[in-house]
Amino acid sequence: MPGLEEIAARVSAARQDTAARGETFYPGASRVHLAAFPPKERWDDWVELDARRREHRSMLVPTTCFNCESACGLLAYVDRETLTVRKFEGNPEHPGSRGRNCAKGPATLNQVTDPDRILAPLKRAGARGEGRWTQVSWDEALDDIAARIRAAITGGRPNEVMYHVGRPGEDGFTERVLASWGVDGHNSHTNVCSSGARAGYHFWTGIDRPSPDHAGADVILLISSHLEAGHYFNPHAQRVMDAKARGATLIVFDTRLSNTATHADHWIAPQPGSEAAILLAIARHLIATGRHDREFVRRWWNWREYLAAEHPGEEATFERFERILGELYAEYTFEFAAAESGVAASVIARIAEAVAGAGTRLSTHNWRSAAAGNLGGWQVSRCLFLLNCLLGAVATEGGTHPNAWNKFVPRPIHMPGHPTTWNELTWPVEYPLALNELSFLLPHFLKEGRGRLEVYFSRVYNPVWTNPDGLSWVEALTDTDLVGLHAALTPTWNETAYFADYILPMGVGSERHDVHSYEQYDGQWIGFRQPVLRAARARLGETVTDTRDVNPGQVWEENEFWTELSWRIDPDGSLGIRRHHESAARPGEKLTVDEYYGHMFEHSVPGLPEAAAAEGRTPLEYMRRYGAFEIRSGVGPVHEEEVPAGVLDGAVDDAFGRVYSPVPPVPGPNIVPVATPEPDAEGRRPVGVRVDGVVRRGFPTPSGRLEFYSRTLAEWGWPEHALPGYIRSHVHPSALEPGQKVLISTFRLPTQIHTRGANAKWLNELAHTNPLWIHPDDAAPLGVAMGDLVRVETEIGHFVLKAWVTEGIRPGVVACSHHMGRWKPAGHTDGGPRQVAATVDLAKAGDRWSMHRRRGVEPYGSADPDTRRIWWGDVGVHQNLTFPVQPDPISGQHCWHQAVRVRPAGPGDAYGDIAVDTAKAHAAYRRWLARTRDATAHSPDGTRRPYWLMRPLKPSRDAYLLAEEPADGPLT
Repeated sequence: MPGLEEIAARVSAARQDTAARGETFYPGASRVHLAAFPPKERWDDWVELDARRREHRSMLVPTTCFNCESACGLLAYVDRETLTVRKFEGNPEHPGSRGRNCAKGPATLNQVTDPDRILAPLKRAGARGEGRWTQVSWDEALDDIAARIRAAITGGRPNEVMYHVGRPGEDGFTERVLASWGVDGHNSHTNVCSSGARAGYHFWTGIDRPSPDHAGADVILLISSHLEAGHYFNPHAQRVMDAKARGATLIVFDTRLSNTATHADHWIAPQPGSEAAILLAIARHLIATGRHDREFVRRWWNWREYLAAEHPGEEATFERFERILGELYAEYTFEFAAAESGVAASVIARIAEAVAGAGTRLSTHNWRSAAAGNLGGWQVSRCLFLLNCLLGAVATEGGTHPNAWNKFVPRPIHMPGHPTTWNELTWPVEYPLALNELSFLLPHFLKEGRGRLEVYFSRVYNPVWTNPDGLSWVEALTDTDLVGLHAALTPTWNETAYFADYILPMGVGSERHDVHSYEQYDGQWIGFRQPVLRAARARLGETVTDTRDVNPGQVWEENEFWTELSWRIDPDGSLGIRRHHESAARPGEKLTVDEYYGHMFEHSVPGLPEAAAAEGRTPLEYMRRYGAFEIRSGVGPVHEEEVPAGVLDGAVDDAFGRVYSPVPPVPGPNIVPVATPEPDAEGRRPVGVRVDGVVRRGFPTPSGRLEFYSRTLAEWGWPEHALPGYIRSHVHPSALEPGQKVLISTFRLPTQIHTRGANAKWLNELAHTNPLWIHPDDAAPLGVAMGDLVRVETEIGHFVLKAWVTEGIRPGVVACSHHMGRWKPAGHTDGGPRQVAATVDLAKAGDRWSMHRRRGVEPYGSADPDTRRIWWGDVGVHQNLTFPVQPDPISGQHCWHQAVRVRPAGPGDAYGDIAVDTAKAHAAYRRWLARTRDATAHSPDGTRRPYWLMRPLKPSRDAYLLAEEPADGPLT
């Protein structure tokens, strides 16, 4: 076999040979010239042979995957004879995924051909949740919904309209729609996903996500199962493995043995919630040994602000700050971290030395995992980024960047103004620092009388199944006094849709338009999801103006749906809504998707018009042809950019070097419309920060620097947490009762897609159950063996499932993945998702709910012969129903880890049984609510929330003001 050097030489020769012929070299998974990908010049008519050596001619149409947030590039192989999709493979023109996909990408075909998908609008025929449906026209559904929204808006009740989304898959389209309606109605899933991690990063940088340059790193530190199932795991996994191939060190903190951990040079399984203690011990080591980058800390930390606030009257020198810094973290020794985490001090010391040796090439990442599991989990990401900030590994090659510098969001054709109302159902006064909407508390807010909803949209989201305390959601959604109308925008049945008034079938990933950009390396790209059959027909010269003409049945795409709905809300334009959805080229006509995206690509994406013109195409044609465009690679340290002199006319500095100017800042040479600071209450716009006499762009924080000290936390009632620190988790050993264990539920397997995996048969065959991981040392005293039934008891109920006895989990901790356990009520008259959902009896007696499984999945006849070949019957157990809500009082993140008792199943227990007491669930909500420090008592300026903090669909400044009696009703 050839050695690595010989293979590399062959690849290099292939590259040179290809370049000499003016062709494109595709470095595919096989690293063989063009063997992995059809050349783009032949995408109109690509010929393949099947196993019987029959020719198949296809058009290759690019789109992007919608089965996680990575938005990896896909090529749809559209049969030229039948104009149907044969398969999906990777798009080598996509700079993020580089032609590679995980199992979820090709499984898009399952979603297109799913025999159980919903193909026409449905309306409930009986009581909500009864399970009887009748088919209706789009016109009937649109007119009903539009009339209700119009009545709410004209009746002064705009906050009774709510759009609740999970992974949006697009950048800003629906937020623009809601803004055009003038409603503060955006709700998200983020506080059950990533708000904890976001908060930690946001308090440091003013930007809420990290963008690690894994490919250039010498040391990669992951607090998650990132490589196999974490955020952007396919694009990131490629680059992690590229780095490892050239000798980089991989460190993984994960309490269970994930696939990622098996690739690590250092894997530790700490006590859940102790991660910040370990990170602070590493930080202490960097400081005590002088391994930190003193010059970076001096230039870019807000240490002067810290000294002024916490040590007034003392000398305000950097040397004084360094002495204090050492004192602040002196207690975080390796021995202290070992006692908290259960990881040996010598192991922590070796990891600390590895981190110290990385210098500016330290890439780090934490998204769900510890930040999502624990009370104070936001301090995990804050302490993790502390290591980058100490080493100067911020926006460096191989370091960690703020995501907004490696992400590109183009400006659309119409930009509505800010809503003038504030929605207390999503942004309650008790959580002024929450990074995202308190969406999972909505049922409790409705029950308490904080408001009601006239129209509620659920879209790419399944709160009954995804959220904790799902049966409280069922109670709210079945109460028509609390929710007047529920429209579920979904291609498939799900647990929330069973309790809707309308099921509106939307396209799957290859049947819709979206534009998106994500932080996956040190560069910027923009991707274009498109309905592939529409694009294929356009190549053949057909004109398609409505995706319903090419999608299966009456399946629509949301962009056209929202435009049509907006016109029906405001048919004569008198509400000022319709103008945001009108064509600029043809006034009085509806805005089309071609005009919307054509304008965006022509006017808002630097370099794209020139690249398109070089091929004789319009920018829209270019994106329809290739599916993605790289705007720039190597963006680098944006904070170091010098602010142009013209912007500084009339500028003034504050006491700490923050520079304000009446002239708005302009993008520098990076051509990057990155996050910019908000104007202050006096209308002054921060344009930079003075560093050693030079005004540089800095960070979009109040100080313009990296905020080691958060004045925001200090002023809004949390001074004890203003610095990166360690907060003991609600599942810290000292908080557990005798016999309790910690249940980790924040992981999933790499071949599943949260709720969207319900109609992907290939993925369901690969992974269709979620046993309880339990260590042999914990199983033996219980008399539990592999496959035995166990009952897991939570604060509000219990669930019954099988045990998987493994040494891949820390003793004292159990784990159950969250991607399985789908179900449908026995009375549901439609077939439902028959490949993955168990049929259950769901019963309620007072506040007590019970679920018993009638049957799992089984073979059935359909247009897809594979449904007759289903060999599995198990579909897992829905554990989330039994979890109380546990919102972190600062970040708002639901703290997923549960204190549980594990027992052998009793005589009356059966697999899949679930019991929940929603009265206990509400009591748990009240107890966690009592931990908060609300804005009415702690706001320093009479507002509901710091204006500089990020917020989707940001209202006007006046809406931020606290009032004794807000327009939406009394505060509670």
